[in-house]
Amino acid sequence: MNLRQLRLGELVALAGCVLVIVALTRPWYQSPIGNLDVWDTFGPGAVLILAALCAGLAMIVSALTERSAALPVASAVWCVPLGLFAVIAGVVRVLERPDHASALCAGSWLALVGSALILVGAWLVLRDERPSLYPPAHPEPRPRP
Repeated sequence: MNLRQLRLGELVALAGCVLVIVALTRPWYQSPIGNLDVWDTFGPGAVLILAALCAGLAMIVSALTERSAALPVASAVWCVPLGLFAVIAGVVRVLERPDHASALCAGSWLALVGSALILVGAWLVLRDERPSLYPPAHPEPRPRP
């Protein structure tokens, strides 16, 4: 596996996946009973963010391991709607305050930005029209008789 095989869209999605993973370990809300993380306030929004994370990681792994662009593009097709749903869920998670939370913490913002980067990265992968990661072969022409 060579990280140089990754195109710009896959690198953007990788940055988004890293942000979402970091967000899963940070507190999301501050409440009178203490800090709440995503696991304390688990719901449909968190599931959509986790689904986008899994789709983004699948797109990156398939880009690293496959020789053709078919599987990475197919995973990017699934990553776009899941990323869009995750961005919507991230906005809702930023706007809502579960369990009488009084303030937002870094985790909710990181998840929102990470979900947006996953969506943008998948969109960039679909816009990249290179059929393969390898340069095309240019054989020498056959001599004419």
